[in-house]
Amino acid sequence: MPTGNKYKEAGVDIDAGNRLVDKIKPLAAATARTGTMDSIGGFAGLFDLKALGYRDPILVACTDGVGTKLKIAIETGHHSTIGIDLVAMCVNDLVVQGAEPLFFLDYFATGALKVEQAREVIAGIAEGCTQAGCSLIGGETAEMPGMYGAEDYDLAGFSVGVVERDGILPRKDALAAGDVILGLASTGVHSNGFSLVRHILKAHHLTLSDAAPFSPGQTYGEALLVPTRIYVKSCMEAIRTGKVKALAHITGGGLIENLPRILPDSLGAHIDAKSWERPEVFPWLQAQGSISALEMLRTFNSGIGMIVVVA
Repeated sequence: MPTGNKYKEAGVDIDAGNRLVDKIKPLAAATARTGTMDSIGGFAGLFDLKALGYRDPILVACTDGVGTKLKIAIETGHHSTIGIDLVAMCVNDLVVQGAEPLFFLDYFATGALKVEQAREVIAGIAEGCTQAGCSLIGGETAEMPGMYGAEDYDLAGFSVGVVERDGILPRKDALAAGDVILGLASTGVHSNGFSLVRHILKAHHLTLSDAAPFSPGQTYGEALLVPTRIYVKSCMEAIRTGKVKALAHITGGGLIENLPRILPDSLGAHIDAKSWERPEVFPWLQAQGSISALEMLRTFNSGIGMIVVVA
């Protein structure tokens, strides 16, 4: 018969949750920006939209996760960058609409809350928010024994941005034959295709602690955990020139599925795949997995994490 703190004996430690809140308050506070209102520890996050001075603001919202890249972080015990991936997958989707990311919330679920591990993850989220110029205004930590293994955790993110009504992208009516597509380099695999990556590693009996031939001096785990690039600040600077017609975040589906989403039916795109050098991880994956060129383009970003369309 359980005695004492019955909820803790059932696998949920309320005190650990409270300790985590205390540890992440300064992390969140460091991400404050114009419009941020102190709310960590309350029931919801607050943000003062009026403080931004927009004329005719439209809110833009998105949510995402990092997929099975989480398994790489969990199995290696390296949790400091996976939060950057989480933020990147959301805010990069906001900026392609022309929106400035304002705030971010996270959902962290685990089988058994380990305070320092969770703090490390959330520190990465705060770093991602800093890179994106948005504020971490809240989140949820859920300890769910029986739903997740004791060593497992899951992440989801939610972000809101704002754009002037006349600044929403893409501007499909402005796109024309002869426009130029600019490719912005990725840092590697980013956060898509990891189920296939892990399948290839398993098929070749490779471990995450083995040396990665495509990244000298790093293990597979270290090389694969390089976080998704956050393009927000550079893209917002370009958007403010008024010369950007469209952007596309190259995630699942790759170039061949994400680029058509921003084009009018009357236009297609011509891309010279020899015009950039793919990070070494992609030729390695293609060779080890015997993956066709089409499948590579549909699964991975192939070295281009964001595209910008201009005259």
